[in-house]
Amino acid sequence: MRYSAEHKQNIRSTLLKAAAAAIRVDGPDRVGVADVMAKAGLTHGGFYAHFPSKDALVAAAIGAMFEEREALILDATAGRGPVEALGLYVRYYLSRAHRDARHSGCPIAALASDLPRLETAARERYAEGVRRVRALIAAPFAALGHADAEARADSMLAELVGALAMARAETDPERSDQILAHCKRALLVRFDLENPS
Repeated sequence: MRYSAEHKQNIRSTLLKAAAAAIRVDGPDRVGVADVMAKAGLTHGGFYAHFPSKDALVAAAIGAMFEEREALILDATAGRGPVEALGLYVRYYLSRAHRDARHSGCPIAALASDLPRLETAARERYAEGVRRVRALIAAPFAALGHADAEARADSMLAELVGALAMARAETDPERSDQILAHCKRALLVRFDLENPS
């Protein structure tokens, strides 16, 4: 039986969502094709109609994670001024909700330690995704007239990712909350984002 292009695209999207969740939770090296197919409600045999290999699935899922993240950022900051948009991003990124959302959180923090072991295509998708997120952070800084907008975006993104990783690794819930709170406060003060006009 032949399926429409739309049906095939819907199945591919379902597979990418299942793979993205598995990659975030278990890491890309522990993702199994059979498990992803089962989580998507499909049989293992149909996998190769959508991807030539597990590595291709991982690379595509990483790309999909960043596309989803970019859409969320754009949606959350639409119609907001640059200070408000940046402050909102910092507050969300270093929130308990984001820390605890390992299955759907930022792919930068979720995948950074796995990157050296991944195939080139996956590393390229990751690098491109990081560049796009950085550009979304740099744009409000540029709109505020900062000539060093990209450097500010690099600094902010590095601290956000590092703070989230540390908070997730901390076994003491109170200390984990403190890491989030301290880093959030430091970023908001350093980048003058406390009182959006």
